[in-house]
Amino acid sequence: MPDERDLKPTEARDALRWLLEMGVDEVVGDEPVNRLAAEQAGPAQPIRPPASIDLRTLPSRSTSSDQAISDARTVAAACGGLRDIEAALLRFDACPLKRTATNLVFGDGNPQARVMFIGEAPGRDEDEQGKPFVGRSGKLLDRMLAAIGLSRHSADSETAAFITNVIYWRPPGNRKPTDAETQMCLPFVLKTIELADPEFIVCLGSTPTQRLLGTTEGILRLRGTWQDFHGRPLLATLHPAYLLRQPAQKRLAWRDFLSLKRRLVG
Repeated sequence: MPDERDLKPTEARDALRWLLEMGVDEVVGDEPVNRLAAEQAGPAQPIRPPASIDLRTLPSRSTSSDQAISDARTVAAACGGLRDIEAALLRFDACPLKRTATNLVFGDGNPQARVMFIGEAPGRDEDEQGKPFVGRSGKLLDRMLAAIGLSRHSADSETAAFITNVIYWRPPGNRKPTDAETQMCLPFVLKTIELADPEFIVCLGSTPTQRLLGTTEGILRLRGTWQDFHGRPLLATLHPAYLLRQPAQKRLAWRDFLSLKRRLVG
């Protein structure tokens, strides 16, 4: 006979949907469990969403993404400066990632820099501090910048760097952003490029490279090549997080950074 505490199929589906919306990426309990014990003290309690949340009011990504992208274009077009973009993003609630993130992560560095570096999305450290590339991959990026005479902390546009991402909120569990999520943020990325007007753009990893260039080519094929992005030279290279997982590939990234240095001094 079914236990009255068991979830109905529709309730289980809604509970799982709520957990995903909240960014849950692993299953844990309130108390430690001895999995080697023959029996547990009692039946497991079903996980239910808080009563205060009406699951029917949660927007569907598949039905709302087109409108969200359209809204993003309208809002971004009205921005007249980088502060306007940041303020607009603080008010922009259409992207579902905002509901599970701690902070907006817009940009860091000198907006007057000749070079704009664009990564994928914030991680845990970035989400906590509200700045891009401040974790392990950020420390590696800072060393890479220093090796060619650049710094995000420089007040001189000649030696400065401005750093941002194509996604402004941390995806739950650091998963890869969806196409819809990147398309919602892309109008703000493009407006940032337009207003900051960098001389060079460097895309860190496949996601920013593919979104800006409109290609599906892999980063290992695209890296090290200079592309034209609306009259600006764009260089694709490997993401620092990838280099931490694959240290042998640092030599490729070093070649790319040397190519950037030659452009800067030439």
